[in-house]
Amino acid sequence: MPAEPVDGPLQVHAPLLPLRAVWEHHLAPVDPNAWPATLAPVQQVLREGLELGPVTVLTGDNGAGKSTLVEAIAGAYGLNPEGGGTGAMHSTRLTESPLAEHLQLVRGAGAAKSGFFLRAETMHSLFTYYEEIGVGGMMHERSHGESFLEIVSERSRIRGLWLLDEPESALSLPGCLALLGLLQDLVAAGSQIILSTHSPVLAALPAADLYELGEWGLRRTGYDELTLVRTWRSFLDAPQRFLRHLG
Repeated sequence: MPAEPVDGPLQVHAPLLPLRAVWEHHLAPVDPNAWPATLAPVQQVLREGLELGPVTVLTGDNGAGKSTLVEAIAGAYGLNPEGGGTGAMHSTRLTESPLAEHLQLVRGAGAAKSGFFLRAETMHSLFTYYEEIGVGGMMHERSHGESFLEIVSERSRIRGLWLLDEPESALSLPGCLALLGLLQDLVAAGSQIILSTHSPVLAALPAADLYELGEWGLRRTGYDELTLVRTWRSFLDAPQRFLRHLG
């Protein structure tokens, strides 16, 4: 990792966090006309930087850039883009963007350097990798959700940066609540969380800095003001108002 600049677009004051901030690397600028730099939230992070607290939750519609940012931060941090810890080496098919190569991470002095990355779309390959190296038991013999919760529980000894990309795709409502409990335990033990989600349950992670991503970029938003939350409440209140437009 190149030396961190003395000055940058942000003033950060959280030395014990594994990751204090992220912005564009001054020695490896991005082509602003090439994806994913054309996404407004990515542009904003590159231009202004993003300061990170103990818990950060990213929400927004499909294609807004949530997963792209989480994946790039994981890669820049040294984590396998297909998931796992800092030592995971598996690879099936390269699909990640080159954004990680253009990010400057500001790490906390003296903070843990370990981490773990979980992404729903590559869980099958991650489970296969762990079975092949004899770690984690027979994940494929359990349901997707059970395996997901089990791997978080088993790896909870890892203290550092945890990144999760849309984990709700594997989980029922009780499963989401169970994951919230595990994540709270991780934070209480000193880990840092960055989570992207479409779930109003996971977006309720206590003490989270909530960001909504869209064509405007990204903005801090209260839980009740999240489009995600307002839309789900409206649907559950009167689903027929939405369903009658499907025919």
